[in-house]
Amino acid sequence: MRSHSYDDILAGPRRRKIPEVVAERGLVVEEPGSGFCGAVVRFEHGNVVLEDRHGRHRVFPLAPAGFLLEGKPVTLVRPKAAPPSPASARSASGSVKVQGLRARTARDSRIWVEGKHDAELVERVWGHDLRVEGVVVEPLDGVDVLAEAIAEFGTGPGRRLGVLVDHLVAGSKESRLVDAIRDEHVLVTGHPYVDVWQAVKPSAVGIRQWPTVPRGTPWKEGVCAALGWGETYEGWQRVLAAVSSYRDLETPLIGAVERLIDFVTDPEG
Repeated sequence: MRSHSYDDILAGPRRRKIPEVVAERGLVVEEPGSGFCGAVVRFEHGNVVLEDRHGRHRVFPLAPAGFLLEGKPVTLVRPKAAPPSPASARSASGSVKVQGLRARTARDSRIWVEGKHDAELVERVWGHDLRVEGVVVEPLDGVDVLAEAIAEFGTGPGRRLGVLVDHLVAGSKESRLVDAIRDEHVLVTGHPYVDVWQAVKPSAVGIRQWPTVPRGTPWKEGVCAALGWGETYEGWQRVLAAVSSYRDLETPLIGAVERLIDFVTDPEG
């Protein structure tokens, strides 16, 4: 018979070690406090997002022993990032990264976007490219004053403007305002979506499609209400966090921004 020391007796029964499990996408676990059961879809600010069989999402902290896997407690850990390689040395826009980049002195030319969210999204995907080229992106806060803003800016050779416009479709208010611009040093491009949020692929934010918002309801507020995302700023944090590269964006937005960057960096201009 194995003898036990006095210290072993005082220590009592040894605690069972809780295993760590890599939270790969699709892993199904249960959060015991709420009873919510779902598959891992992504990570947000140190938390894990689960999706249940009805498509509902819940965010939970990656706490020790915080989940059940097949009825047994586990500690979820994030997958390790793949080591960098020459093949993966690309920016979020897909361009080859410039190593040891020092931002170029800003050009006189500018890219204007409609609002803060547009600017943050462009920076998230094309920020590296813009710093390489020395291009500044500025929010315009709407296109109603576009003509006056262009006149105040004072365009010319080497001082170009690229303008990104939401909901640029035939017959829209935006298209009528843009049609009135007659300046060879200004290029206006756009996308067909009501708001730049909608230019993010639904799959990137873990939904099947963007909700239809009733006419008369502000689009962002309507989306957040329909998806249970809380306040608008909370919804935007969720959308922006879901974008890691151009692959998370719809093609019309990608093409529109690329054309603007080419236009304002054209040495002929």
